[in-house]
Amino acid sequence: MTFRIATVTDIKQIQVVRNAVKENTLSDPNLVTDKDCEIFLTQRGKGWVCEISNQIVGFAIVDLEDDNIWALFVDPKFEKQGIGKKLHQLMLDWYFDQNKEKIWLGTAPNTRAEVFYRKSGWQEIGTHGKGEVKFEMAKQEWLKQKA
Repeated sequence: MTFRIATVTDIKQIQVVRNAVKENTLSDPNLVTDKDCEIFLTQRGKGWVCEISNQIVGFAIVDLEDDNIWALFVDPKFEKQGIGKKLHQLMLDWYFDQNKEKIWLGTAPNTRAEVFYRKSGWQEIGTHGKGEVKFEMAKQEWLKQKA
């Protein structure tokens, strides 16, 4: 299992993982284009991938412009191996190293993702979009958790 910074050459495999998930699925896979991924990886933020045998099995992308987690997904065949937790840690460590003070995300209610974020110390602050739960993490809270 290898964790590394994502590159534009990873986008095809990132899209495979994104479309393999069973929760927080896209109503239309064309809503998130390869160009969108490229912009978030190269201009708006940064991403990380987890590879097993040269196959991307998980990825995370953070958006510095809107101060949010744009994506964090693990292929269902590779869940419960700590991949999401490690991608989450790499992403938030980097994000808060950019002198940012807080970050937010939205996720569908009553999902494993919602449980994951609650267990990871995120604070619910309302709703976002089409009924998603909106969470926030402050830099001080993240640093406190790591201590």
